[in-house]
Amino acid sequence: MHNAQPPAAHDPYASGPTGNAFPPGHPAGAPVVGRPTGLAMKRRGSVAVWIGLPLITLGIYHLVWYYKIHKEMHEFDRRRVLSPAGSVLVLIFLSWTVIAPLVSYHNTGKAIANAQRAAGLTVTCSPAACWLLAFVFGLNTWYMQSQLNLAVDAYPGVAPGTGVALAA
Repeated sequence: MHNAQPPAAHDPYASGPTGNAFPPGHPAGAPVVGRPTGLAMKRRGSVAVWIGLPLITLGIYHLVWYYKIHKEMHEFDRRRVLSPAGSVLVLIFLSWTVIAPLVSYHNTGKAIANAQRAAGLTVTCSPAACWLLAFVFGLNTWYMQSQLNLAVDAYPGVAPGTGVALAA
């Protein structure tokens, strides 16, 4: 008699997110065994983040936004260590050096690329573009948010702060 094994069940979550936060029938809040998990990020309007809100708040919103995206990326993929406060402090206290903020924007581009990878997407965020576009009307903010929105959109219908299964 053969020791027949049933065919391996197809894991719909193995190839990337399918819009569900967790597999069907999975208890809310319980981790998925063998799969890294994190919290969903918030989708923001790229143009509002780039020009609208910073103009209204005289530039303060840029710092708030920078803190929030770093905090959300850290909670999304806890395997990556990010310091939201440190990132903002670089912009506040070392902006006079010009180089420190550019390095911070470059590192933010790397973090966004890692978030795209964790969401199961092809990485499209260029860390170099994140700092080079700072010299073109501050378009780096628009670029970074639009790239981050790609990772957010990988989990359609999932509310910010909800647990999600990561693809990689």
